[in-house]
Amino acid sequence: MEINRAKLSPMMQKYFETKDQYPGCILFYRLGDFYEMFFDDAITASKALEITLTGKECGLEERAPMCGVPFHAADNYIDRLVKKGYRVAIAEQMEDPKLAKGLVKREVIRVVTPGTICDNKALDETKNNYIMSIAYVGGIYGVSTCDVSTGEFYLTELKTKEQLEDELFKFTPAEVICNDLFELSGENLDELKDRLHFTVSTPDSWYYKEDNAKKILMEHFHTTSLLGIGMEDYDSGMISAGALMQYLYDTQKSTMPHITNIQPYTTGCYMIVDTSTRRNLELTETLREKEKRGSLLWVLDKTKTAMGARLLRSFIEQPLIDRARILKRQEAIEELLNEYVTREEIREYLQPVYDLERLAGRISYKTANPRDLLAFAASLRMLPPIKQQLADFKGSLLKELYDELDTLDDLEALISSAIIEDPPLVIREGGIIKDGYNEDVDKLRRSKTEGKNWLAELEAKERERTGIKTLRVRYNKVFGYYIEVTNSFKDMVPDDYTRKQTLTNAERFITQELKELEDLILGAEDKLAALEYELFCDVRDRVASQVERIQKTARAVALLDVIASLSFVAERQNYVKPQINERGILDIKNGRHPVVEQMIPNDMFVANDVLLDNGKNRISIITGPNMAGKSTYMRQVALIALMAQIGSFVPAKSANICISDRIFTRVGASDDLASGQSTFMVEMNEVANILRHATKKSLIILDEIGRGTSTYDGMSIAWAVVEYIADTRQLGAKTLFATHYHELTELEGALNGVNNYCIAVKEQGDDIVFLRKIVKGGADRSYGIQVAKLAGVPDRVINRAKELVEELTDADIAARAREIAQMQSTPSKKRVSRPDEVDANQLTLFDTVKDDSIIEEIKKLEIANMTPLDALNTLYRMQATLKNRI
Repeated sequence: MEINRAKLSPMMQKYFETKDQYPGCILFYRLGDFYEMFFDDAITASKALEITLTGKECGLEERAPMCGVPFHAADNYIDRLVKKGYRVAIAEQMEDPKLAKGLVKREVIRVVTPGTICDNKALDETKNNYIMSIAYVGGIYGVSTCDVSTGEFYLTELKTKEQLEDELFKFTPAEVICNDLFELSGENLDELKDRLHFTVSTPDSWYYKEDNAKKILMEHFHTTSLLGIGMEDYDSGMISAGALMQYLYDTQKSTMPHITNIQPYTTGCYMIVDTSTRRNLELTETLREKEKRGSLLWVLDKTKTAMGARLLRSFIEQPLIDRARILKRQEAIEELLNEYVTREEIREYLQPVYDLERLAGRISYKTANPRDLLAFAASLRMLPPIKQQLADFKGSLLKELYDELDTLDDLEALISSAIIEDPPLVIREGGIIKDGYNEDVDKLRRSKTEGKNWLAELEAKERERTGIKTLRVRYNKVFGYYIEVTNSFKDMVPDDYTRKQTLTNAERFITQELKELEDLILGAEDKLAALEYELFCDVRDRVASQVERIQKTARAVALLDVIASLSFVAERQNYVKPQINERGILDIKNGRHPVVEQMIPNDMFVANDVLLDNGKNRISIITGPNMAGKSTYMRQVALIALMAQIGSFVPAKSANICISDRIFTRVGASDDLASGQSTFMVEMNEVANILRHATKKSLIILDEIGRGTSTYDGMSIAWAVVEYIADTRQLGAKTLFATHYHELTELEGALNGVNNYCIAVKEQGDDIVFLRKIVKGGADRSYGIQVAKLAGVPDRVINRAKELVEELTDADIAARAREIAQMQSTPSKKRVSRPDEVDANQLTLFDTVKDDSIIEEIKKLEIANMTPLDALNTLYRMQATLKNRI
């Protein structure tokens, strides 16, 4: 909207001066009891918030578009705008309008963005709200990530786009900032932005200048070198962290005192779980409904605190690959498992503990109110008994938690002595500080009480002097104190009464004596309210000065909560402690799917074994009908392996789990129409990602590769994928490979390390019963028609399908016979060998059986002169003599 600013009113010119300093933000401009928006901001906000668009005189011929929200309810409106991806700058009145000379001074006190929002109502207490900074420098991605609400700050460096995408999916930030060079690096954030729903912005280039980044980090962490904060080896990472800190300073108008440390890390410290695996294994939310119920997190999360819930989520999203750290967690879980009574007492004490991390953030931000401080103090009162319960444990982790858990008695005592038990929400109107905490408050409070007595005495005296029995001394905020006389007695009013207001049924008056009392009483109230606010801020600041102690204790409480939760689940669900090995052995006896078994009543879940290693049992090809349980079985193996690496006990009779550097899953497929990708293209993209990034230490779960294309293309691709994975020179990873191409069972014995397994099925005539049990061997049928019958497909369709499958099978056999005859007539034709082949003529995709007598008979057949019935009878006779179907 083009605006001639020279013609604008002085107030509106000031508005635009402020607006120019915060481009890209919706400006909330405080005018009295409202935050107002004007021109384009008003048009945008009125639509986004569904509020009325009005107008305001602004010096132009047309009124300026305007909308507004009450200042006391602004947080709700700001949160709604931020959730829709907008940035909001809050311009506050910096002086009392009554005392201002000319225009009231206004300044932006904070810019609220998706990654910096701290309002509890707008945040999910079980999830972190991250902002990420990316600096692309010298071919390296420096990545720093911060949760402003808790003060957590992480830093790393990455070499590839794929690693960067993994970090984005791991943290799922609400907001990303990046340097100009990143936009030129070739990485396209648009697709990721749409999938992860974050906003992206590029601050001024000076944010990412090395000198500026280094300076702000050293000043913030009070150190004279990067060595003091462990960042000497993170050049691009340091630049990203410094830019993020500068961005937080500028938007929050704060020095961020609750960000007390930064944690550099390398991606090799944790198992990499890419977005496809997170989605397919339903780690934190279900695939379809996007709900927590039905996910692994839903099963394991029996935490009592918001801090614990967030930490457990991070455990699941970042499994360990360090055996010593895994065993350390196991030991703590086992100790609490063996001390049932103590564990339940700890969990009972944890129940009333509020979110210490975010409370500490709000206290440092100076946005905490008296009720926040009381919640904080109530939480601190739980710490001594929790610490006492930890005193007798001998394991290293629980002993560390005992040492790190500061009971913060001094802060609890300070708050309890200063703040009344039921304070008001409004902190500037008094009624906050306890009696006995401050002598001046007590004096002002006594004068306020005595003032009421003075008013009562004045009222009694005036009734007696005037003879007006209904005379009342009253007060309201508009007129102050006054004497009210009903009309029936107004003739008795003395001459020294000065009329103040006329009502329908009464008159209101003031006297000199009452005026003097009013000045005394109201002056005491104002002084008391101001002093109480000052004392409250002092208490809040004194608590904020101990933020490092608070955060250390909060981390200890969160970890204890997670360990107690995992111990509780292990006991309730009959989990066992897995052995952790580094020899590549994955051996699970009677394993169960942790989620599915919770959804099935009456212990009906069928447990199964699995054995994978680096030798003869690298790959399991699993065949069987759809709906029989192949996908559930494979997912449960992956989930058990992942649970073991977060330190959890697992659903099995026994388990010996090797450490995997990555878990890959390719389960199901769907169209990605937005990017023009078909189901098959999505499937192949995921397969390509797995084959390019898996290592010998990875665990791969592949379900129904090749279903999105023609039968022979799909079977060929599936075959080739198995060959590639089985070849130790190429990959050699442990793999569960489910397929409906039962022809792939011929790979057992042909490729080293490949073994056949199938889902046991019981046939009853034309019907089948799924036994859900994995057994050795391969299936020779897909049972597709029987599954369709179970699904309720009409009988007419089922019967016709049976006819067609017989016809197609017969035709396929005849065609196959012709193909074999053709191959035998051209013996000189060379065949392509595969990895792991001992003999170049040992096996091809469709030449799976040899029998000389049958081949000779086929050579002599005059197929062109045979009727279909003759061919059918001949081939059935041949088939009966073979051990394997062709």
